[in-house]
Amino acid sequence: MTDSRHLLAPLALVVLALSSGPLRAQTPPPAYGEEASIWNLTGELGLAMSRGNRRSENLNSKLLFSQEDVRSKHQLTLSALRAKSDVTGDFDGDGIAETRYTTSANRYQAGGTTAIKVNEMHNWFGAARYERDDFSVYDYQGTFSFGYGHHFLKDARTKLLTEIGPGYRRARHAESGDIRSDFIVRGLLDFERRLTENTRLTNTLLVESGNDNTFAQNDLGVAVSMNESLALKAALQARHNTEVDDQAGIKNTDTLTTINLVYTFR
Repeated sequence: MTDSRHLLAPLALVVLALSSGPLRAQTPPPAYGEEASIWNLTGELGLAMSRGNRRSENLNSKLLFSQEDVRSKHQLTLSALRAKSDVTGDFDGDGIAETRYTTSANRYQAGGTTAIKVNEMHNWFGAARYERDDFSVYDYQGTFSFGYGHHFLKDARTKLLTEIGPGYRRARHAESGDIRSDFIVRGLLDFERRLTENTRLTNTLLVESGNDNTFAQNDLGVAVSMNESLALKAALQARHNTEVDDQAGIKNTDTLTTINLVYTFR
């Protein structure tokens, strides 16, 4: 019961935050030349629990702050993933495998971008991302980049944005504690398609490539609106790092499948 309370505590905080203001439909981005919109907030929350032969608890949450006007666009993203499950292994080094109910995922990420528009289709951007992951080869990774963005498609139903530019990464190796810094190239592909009046398909691919490691994350999601305030979203996330600890059995690619409730308000 103590482990469950520790896992559910972040859930209560997120629910409290989401309920602290009136829920409204997200304001669509203005057409080029229109007046500025205000800041919008979208929150996602998913929780899964299982009991019986095996125990597991999984909590994932995400907050997206966004604002767009004729001159600029700003976004701030906060996300968290925490899970506990029955894990089998030789924890004390005595050569005997045992099963423990322990933390199996613990990751927090914050990121932000600011884009200055040249016109409706072209922009210059600056982006930053910070991540802590207890089950990665790095304790943390922090990146900063800037560059050029271009909309290949942008209309009422479809959006396709690409960004490319140089950047800098600083990370701490989990095992050795060494601080590693290198220059990177950041690329982003952001696609959105409104399939019906209440169904939206999104896919975002982020790549940060440097000498020490290439990080890639792809987020594919389908959101179905139930009313102007509430939606249900199914998503598949794939994360890839070229540098991992093979001897510890860590794989290059992680996948996460979620079904979340999505609230949009301002």
